[in-house]
Amino acid sequence: MSDSPFKIEKDGYVTWLVLNRPEKRNAMTWEFFQGLIDLFTQFDEDPEVRAVVIRAEGKSFTAGIDLASLAKLVESPGADGREKLRKLVIEGQKSTAVIQQCRKPVLAAAHSHCLGGGVDLLCACDVRMATRDTVFSIRETKIAVVADLGTLQRMPYIVGDGWFRELALSGRDFTAEEALQMGFINRIFEDRETLYQEIGRLAQEMAANSPLAVQGVKDVIRFTRDYGVQASLEYVAQKQAALLMCEDLTEAMSAFMEKRPPVFKGK
Repeated sequence: MSDSPFKIEKDGYVTWLVLNRPEKRNAMTWEFFQGLIDLFTQFDEDPEVRAVVIRAEGKSFTAGIDLASLAKLVESPGADGREKLRKLVIEGQKSTAVIQQCRKPVLAAAHSHCLGGGVDLLCACDVRMATRDTVFSIRETKIAVVADLGTLQRMPYIVGDGWFRELALSGRDFTAEEALQMGFINRIFEDRETLYQEIGRLAQEMAANSPLAVQGVKDVIRFTRDYGVQASLEYVAQKQAALLMCEDLTEAMSAFMEKRPPVFKGK
């Protein structure tokens, strides 16, 4: 992955996806979006991946979209150019959709700056943590564009309508303390070392559970948001009926009786 804006680190069943363009503050190029689509497709299919943690090298988690890089993709000002741009936006949206749709838990560890497209990315994750110095912003209104990769669709479910409208319409910076207060992030840490230790510990805890159960929970959460409570109750009844016959449940019961940690195989 020498030419990639990412690097991969493995720690047992936990995979760390590292944003690795520090010289550009991990600004998001088209290769970045395509890389997310390819990598999360792989993570979703790989039984050796049970949880994913996203972190970044360098001074910033991400400065957001690399406008100079993406501007080169739009060559024509006419109707054909606008149609090309529409298709590019739809393709780019897949880069956050594939994170949200990943069956494995996805955790994000932000530091310093998480701007624009970085907030789109975090909104698609299951758990978000940050260092105390982190500054967030739905920056798009400051540069005369509309956020189009998922923040406007996902963030209201995370922080509520009032906070969301204030931040999306103003484009102002908000601090890690504010992000914690509104529920956008789960926890704050004083430094990156502690952040990575604690988010890694939580990822390992998730990865130690039955993969079938963890993936089932994430699936039901997503289904509930999209289709409502009653439909989801019927959906989870079907899922539970299927899971109750799995080998992982037998292992959980045996481990309990034998007073030992269970060893789940996802079967």
